[in-house]
Amino acid sequence: MSVKAKALYTFQSENKEEISIQENEELVIFDENSVDGWFQGENSRGERGLFPASYVEIIRTRSNSNVTDCSISPAGSLGNDSSYFPSTPNSSLHMQQSFYDDDDDDWDDWDDRSTVVEDADHTRSPGANGHAHQSPLSNNPNVYYRSKPHMERQDSISSSRKGSMVGRNLNRFSSFVRSGVEAFVLGDVPMMAKIAESYTIDMAPLGPQWKESPQPFSCSIEDPTKQTKFKGIKTYISYRVTPSHTGRPVYRRYKHFDWLYNRLLHKFTVISVPHLPEKQATGRFEEDFIEKRKRRLILWMNHMTSHPVLSQYEGFEHFLMCADDKQWKLGKRRAEKDEMVGAHFMLTLQIPNEHQDLQDVEERIDTFKAFAKKMDDSVMQLTHVASELVRKHLGGFRKEFQRLGNAFQSISQAFMLDPPHSSETFNNAISHTGRTYENIGEMFAEQPKYDLFHMLDKLSLYQGLLANFPDIIHLQKGAFAKVKESQRMSDEGKMDQDEADGIRKRCRTVGFALQAEMSHFHQRREVDFKDMMQAYLREQIAFYQRVVQQLERTLRMYDCL
Repeated sequence: MSVKAKALYTFQSENKEEISIQENEELVIFDENSVDGWFQGENSRGERGLFPASYVEIIRTRSNSNVTDCSISPAGSLGNDSSYFPSTPNSSLHMQQSFYDDDDDDWDDWDDRSTVVEDADHTRSPGANGHAHQSPLSNNPNVYYRSKPHMERQDSISSSRKGSMVGRNLNRFSSFVRSGVEAFVLGDVPMMAKIAESYTIDMAPLGPQWKESPQPFSCSIEDPTKQTKFKGIKTYISYRVTPSHTGRPVYRRYKHFDWLYNRLLHKFTVISVPHLPEKQATGRFEEDFIEKRKRRLILWMNHMTSHPVLSQYEGFEHFLMCADDKQWKLGKRRAEKDEMVGAHFMLTLQIPNEHQDLQDVEERIDTFKAFAKKMDDSVMQLTHVASELVRKHLGGFRKEFQRLGNAFQSISQAFMLDPPHSSETFNNAISHTGRTYENIGEMFAEQPKYDLFHMLDKLSLYQGLLANFPDIIHLQKGAFAKVKESQRMSDEGKMDQDEADGIRKRCRTVGFALQAEMSHFHQRREVDFKDMMQAYLREQIAFYQRVVQQLERTLRMYDCL
């Protein structure tokens, strides 16, 4: 049965089975049941094909109501998480789905649902990361773990009151509500008796920033290998992942990366988690696709290890270090039962004592919002131009140089038709000139994999990072609105000043976190774009030097005539 939907994000097709969709475009989905995370449908231009289920929301009409309920269409489920607030703001792309790669099975080989993590914790002495001592890989000093703590109410509101008097947002589907930040700001988040997990924000000369990891590390992703199981029925690609601080490789499939990505979205409310490389409905075992996915997974991993907060996450350490199947299942279940997610993550933040005027913070965030929008537009423009240039390298440039080479070859052949007046040396030089230009055409066709592909990979990473910020900024805007509303109610005598001060204090926490994330984005942006531009220019110089060498060798053939 066909249903109407709206595109949440822009998607560019990469093969003939897929269709491109634009943000906010109206779509028709032929079958509401997605296949491996893809819908088949029709865009507003009448094109029919596949597009990612996570990029759209199905428009449903509630029964017995005149209200239209737009909800993200799930291609899968995250499972039964014990979080008080079940989603995060930058989850609009993937949060309510656990995308399974098209080569994924039902997790039966690595995810035993009968495992009880708490029992294991009570029967074995825990190691440094909460795993049993038999795991030799739990030695990351950057991460602090805890046993499951008892939950209790520690609101700033007296126990006789049911919650803040400040009104709740009517739109319960907004990221401000779904993330739990509204409840956090209003003091309605159940707090922990003991919070062992902690992330610090320092005040730097340019503003708040995340405290750097005491032992930074990197991680390589290499050797994508095609593997089979169940006597060849299941086929998948395995990657060798080696963190620098252990030097011990583990082997991961795309679905493992996808599991980690969804845990990150679920936990870190105000952090822009980079998107994973996109799925592809067809051709997933082709060499070019495997190489492209590997390059983009490397960039994704580099961003992860460079982030002072994401790199300290327990689930990330588990992903990087656990090589034992049984311990993997235990750690996976522990990460999925993590209670310090979404709004509770805000309780783990240690903010500076320095005073910040909320109006100044709001102006700074507005400036960043304008910058992010302009950068997003510019990244999209450069992506379009670079993609067009790739197509010209692979098609137009090669064909034009081949045509020129063939024309020179034709001249040489014509000169050979009158032997008494032809010069074999001269004819050979002209013929060689034709072959040189044909070779140059092939060089143009090969060049994008050395420069433009890498540029497009980096731009894709930043498109994902920038796409997260509108929702994250919306959290701070919602918090500002609650502060203003609470102060107005306090001035009118409808709220205790202590409660209004509590809302303001919690809004400061949200503001410090967002500013720290903005600062980290700027730092990484300068490093990444410097590397991107230098690498591109070096490859361009080397390419044209090779072209010049070819032409100079050909030119010298005429000097002997």
